[in-house]
Amino acid sequence: MRKLLIAAAVAALPAMALSAEADGVWRSEANDDGAYIEITMAPCAADASLTCGTISKAVTKDGDDPTYVNLGKPIVENMKSDGAGNFSDGTIWDPESDKTYNSKMTLDGDTLNVEGCVLFICSGQNWTRVQ
Repeated sequence: MRKLLIAAAVAALPAMALSAEADGVWRSEANDDGAYIEITMAPCAADASLTCGTISKAVTKDGDDPTYVNLGKPIVENMKSDGAGNFSDGTIWDPESDKTYNSKMTLDGDTLNVEGCVLFICSGQNWTRVQ
């Protein structure tokens, strides 16, 4: 039984490692008012092989906004990593329009290109790693 548990744990390691490449805190691009959000990316609670992101901070031109109504809400869900910095098959929620889109992400060093797509038309932002 112990050997079976160890084998299962070892088999799960590669899937968890794939998700970890985007783990951390990311800063979105600022909107027209200079406001931005920070997103904490981590393995999804329901499936650690996938990556999810939650809004962890909001900043306006006047500084931190602890009353931002979307703090703690999921923004990126169920992104599947290919292990080479590309993520797909997930969704992203746009808090400004309150719409959810099919999403893909590409990791390039400390920049995460995040796109939301409707059919074949995509629009995105480059998020910067904070930590």
